[in-house]
Amino acid sequence: MRAELIKRFRQFAIDVALLINDLPKNIVNNTYNGQLIRLSSSSGANYRASQRGKSTADFINKLKIVEEELDESIFFLDLLHFFNIPFQNRMDVLMKEANELLAITVASIKTARNNNK
Repeated sequence: MRAELIKRFRQFAIDVALLINDLPKNIVNNTYNGQLIRLSSSSGANYRASQRGKSTADFINKLKIVEEELDESIFFLDLLHFFNIPFQNRMDVLMKEANELLAITVASIKTARNNNK
């Protein structure tokens, strides 16, 4: 499952980058795109780092960062969704994947906390 999630996070970052490459260049898109590209790639990098956590607390801490970055990715995708009607279907797919990754991340945090008691 870990290897599959690493692949999903990687693909999410790639798909976000491909979308961003296709969006029109303007002040709104450029500003939101900068945030989104960092968040989407960083969530995957931090997920990978969580798998090498030195302790349960370290693992949970890294996953909390992933949770925050995914949530913020969804926020910026939603903003871009409003301003880029022709791309809404692609963004819907990305938001669905981000929400699924977020749900998995939150469940992992809860499991790790319960197992650490």
